[in-house]
Amino acid sequence: MKTTTDLNMVNAYIPGRADVGPLTAALIDRRNALLGPAYRLMYEHPLHIVRGDGVWLIDPQGRRYLDVYNNVTSLGHCHPAVTEAICQQVQTLATNTRYLHETILELAERLLATVPETALAHLMLTCTGSEANDLAYRIAKVHSGGTGMIVTDTAYHGITDAVSQFSPSLGTTVNLGAHVRLVPAPRLYHAQGQDLGERFTRDVEAAIADLQRHGIRPAALIVDSLFTSDGILPGPTGFLKGAVQAIQRAGGLFIADEVQPGFGRTGEHMWGFQRHGVIPDIVTMGKPMGNGQPVAGLLATTEVLQEFGQRSRYFNTFGGNTVSCAAALAVLKTIEREGLIGHARTVGSVLLDGIGRLAARHAAIGDVRGAGMFVGVELVSDRQARTPDRSLTSQVVNRMRQKGVLLSACAMGHNVLKIRPPLVLTADQARLVIAALDESLSEATADPVI
Repeated sequence: MKTTTDLNMVNAYIPGRADVGPLTAALIDRRNALLGPAYRLMYEHPLHIVRGDGVWLIDPQGRRYLDVYNNVTSLGHCHPAVTEAICQQVQTLATNTRYLHETILELAERLLATVPETALAHLMLTCTGSEANDLAYRIAKVHSGGTGMIVTDTAYHGITDAVSQFSPSLGTTVNLGAHVRLVPAPRLYHAQGQDLGERFTRDVEAAIADLQRHGIRPAALIVDSLFTSDGILPGPTGFLKGAVQAIQRAGGLFIADEVQPGFGRTGEHMWGFQRHGVIPDIVTMGKPMGNGQPVAGLLATTEVLQEFGQRSRYFNTFGGNTVSCAAALAVLKTIEREGLIGHARTVGSVLLDGIGRLAARHAAIGDVRGAGMFVGVELVSDRQARTPDRSLTSQVVNRMRQKGVLLSACAMGHNVLKIRPPLVLTADQARLVIAALDESLSEATADPVI
């Protein structure tokens, strides 16, 4: 494991509540004046970033921050294969899907080849994951004849008007629709003594029954297959099967939201749903798909799309444009060429095991769980009762930022550290994260004020 000295070679830790400085303060004021009150910045002392390089983000003074939060650039910031593909394509042709072009077809062939065990047969492209989930909901309504949606209780699926109504993690600023039913996320400590799959299935069945009792036909069950916003809940593998069967028996669709867990992040397969042995009707994707270039979309079966295609035209001015398709194709080729799924498994184990060992020294760690390059660290004030410690979590996130390691938090109690590094993270860099977390927990529990 790297020592404190090694960490300080990367970034000097600056203790105390130092002022952000006049230049940063002026930039914040300018941003607020121009962008309005709805935007948010991360961390108590916001970051000004001017450059990205692999796993690093760099500020104007040249200070480097290890980015283990942002999985949009899952190949690392400014990956040369993706930037070259974008530059070549934008210098050649940038146009839409109403003209014939081979790149979108090659992209579709490669994406569909990642799910040979399913009946998924078609690709539709959008610009964002929110749009992909919005389109999936439109398709589900047409296919099922219903509107009812079932989601977990802290889920996030996007920001369009329709999708925000089944994204409870957005909080009180957005009203859930009357057609939406929440089910408890499969939190292991809420299901002690019970089979997790059976419990989740019963909860989904109860939600289906409640929709029907109110005259609402179920359209779909949608889950993020790693339950990212619910606190990163990867297992046990296979527990989704009963719930998927339940929604399909009721005439609804199962939508696997792979916007966060997709593209090899689990270190096992290309998609998170594959670890559960289930067959989705629709798979949505986004975030890491273009390594920073806005591109997203969905895979769907022929049966699911048949009526939608007969009744609706689909066109998206920028969705599926040639530049974005070139970026997405470069991402897929890079994952394969560099063996990044296997790499995520190997380095993810270093990260998960190393953080797991910290629990012996830090009573505030209630649980450590993850799959591949996705780790959740649950922080509690009482380990036995698993009482969420939101305040400590915030302190640790900000101390990590001061040490030059960027992460965030999730879950209903806002007490699960969300560690989601680029797939190219090395074992040595994983050890930097572990050492910084060890120090941050020690400092935060000894002196909770930073």
